[in-house]
Amino acid sequence: MVSSLLEDQLLLLFIILFIGSIVGKASIKGLSLGSSGVLLVAMVFGHFGFQISSTVQQLGLSLFIVAVGLQAGPRFFRMMRSSGIIFGIIGLLIVLIAAIVTVIVAKLFHFSPALSIGLMTGALTSTPGLAAALQATNDPLASVGYGIAYPFGVIAVVLFVQLLPRVLKVDLEKDLKESTGPVRNEESPELMTIEVTNPAVNKRTLDELKFHRYNSVVISRVIRGNRNIIALNDTVILKGDCLVAVGLREGLEQLCRDVGVKVEANLVNSDHVELRKVVVASEEMIGKTLKDIGLRKNHGVTVTRIERGGFEFNQNRKWRLERGDVLTLVSSEDRLDEVETLFSRNHLTVTNVHLLSLSFILMIGILFGMIPIHLPGLGTITFGVAGGPLFMALIIGHFGKVGPIQARYYQPSTRVIQDIGLVLFLAGAGTTAGQGIVDVVKAEGLGLVFGGTLITMAPIFAGYFIAKKWFKLSVLHSLGALCGGMTSTPGLGSVNQLIHSEEPAIAYAAAYPFALIFVAITSQLLIFFL
Repeated sequence: MVSSLLEDQLLLLFIILFIGSIVGKASIKGLSLGSSGVLLVAMVFGHFGFQISSTVQQLGLSLFIVAVGLQAGPRFFRMMRSSGIIFGIIGLLIVLIAAIVTVIVAKLFHFSPALSIGLMTGALTSTPGLAAALQATNDPLASVGYGIAYPFGVIAVVLFVQLLPRVLKVDLEKDLKESTGPVRNEESPELMTIEVTNPAVNKRTLDELKFHRYNSVVISRVIRGNRNIIALNDTVILKGDCLVAVGLREGLEQLCRDVGVKVEANLVNSDHVELRKVVVASEEMIGKTLKDIGLRKNHGVTVTRIERGGFEFNQNRKWRLERGDVLTLVSSEDRLDEVETLFSRNHLTVTNVHLLSLSFILMIGILFGMIPIHLPGLGTITFGVAGGPLFMALIIGHFGKVGPIQARYYQPSTRVIQDIGLVLFLAGAGTTAGQGIVDVVKAEGLGLVFGGTLITMAPIFAGYFIAKKWFKLSVLHSLGALCGGMTSTPGLGSVNQLIHSEEPAIAYAAAYPFALIFVAITSQLLIFFL
């Protein structure tokens, strides 16, 4: 009776999700499996012959990975132009270490090449890697090795990212703010009042003086006697004026040297000059830059600061706005009222998932993942339902809005997509991995499990050490890069449960593509070393 009921795919799926959620919430000394509880329960069902459709698994994976890409997209390309390539290097090194350990384990335990490569792809939880291994070896033993190493590869990363902050007693938010590595939060803007003493500045407009060259310094007001004047592009500067400037310290100090001397602030509030904080909520503003909107030119309003995710940044004309950004504006009351309506919503929206946009991103992402990429001498690989949607989501997420396609959702909306996708993926992957795993272990011996454990743990510890000690990254960035290098979707899910921040997703998204490609290449190259 029970067995016949469980043959219904939909009922089986929700039973696994229900029991898995209970297991995941169980806590021992504050430690829990979280979403990986679904994986363990699914493996048990898989062992007894029950199977979730591969379509459900792929749907879950694509939903999760799209949510990650949309979350990371706004900062991914900006970071890749600077220090973000570090995450790619970390991803490559993690795969390289796994490959070296795989060769050692294969020689030590006399495993076949196909079984050894399967263990590596399972330890790195890489389905594209397994596909490449099967293509290179043409041996089903690669799938056996993958099935044995995969569960431990998932659980090991999940436990590592949860245990490490507890063992080290790290305050993740404090560590992120205080990080001195190459990837850290931008310096907060400061305010400085400068008296004009340089005769060369006298009787010239702000536009003529080109103050924007001072590292994004903004002149918000001009104090002339007892008057407080709104600083616009055509505002004429006179000797003796005091400029109220906002920007990074280096730019402010350079401006001060060129213009005059720093004086104590005297921010009188006459002439109806106001300072107001405005929250970006309008769909029309999402994804646009300050240059596109032209607040100073078109509305006579100056943006001095931008706050995002609890951090304050210096204004930048090329900064693309996201929903929830807080802009500090300076102008007259009527102009501020006018501009505030530009950024406000016309009606209350609880969620803003745009089904047309989400479907389009998934569709073109999956199509892109199906495109075969020929590597000379190594065969053909594809990015699959993970890599394809990730790349498309990163690109569209960067722009925010491309025609009718919208990619900036409220954070709760993105988290819902991410969480649902993750558990669907784990339910399918677990039932697949659980099939026949006990029989294989009995046949091949515990050496197979031990070998898979070594291939999993070595890159985990080495990857974190490289990220934290060599590149001086914060703990959050290190854990995100580790999950990306291990291509561990559940690992990232566990990191996201530690702190509400986009930083782990950004690090994951930067490391993941490099690891995804390199593990597929390595899987085919290892055949020559085993």
